[in-house]
Amino acid sequence: MPNEFIQNSWDNMTDWDTIWHKQDEVRTAVNAVLGESIWDISYVSSRQAIEMELTVHLDEEAASHLCCQLPLPADYDGEGYRGTKFILYL
Repeated sequence: MPNEFIQNSWDNMTDWDTIWHKQDEVRTAVNAVLGESIWDISYVSSRQAIEMELTVHLDEEAASHLCCQLPLPADYDGEGYRGTKFILYL
């Protein structure tokens, strides 16, 4: 049983490392396209995806352009209080 616990802990750490790495890649892409404009970026386990809200509201064309520049498949997820929201699939 201890070996199983160690393996499960290692798998969870690897998953979080991957998620953090992907969030960094997304942040880099957004900064390149829009400058510093991420209000919130977080992993949501129930959706098994990264949710991101910007500090700006984008029109449809700009949102589509940003989705094309992101390192993960992404969809427009509505407008939040602070800005446009996206869902990024792992």
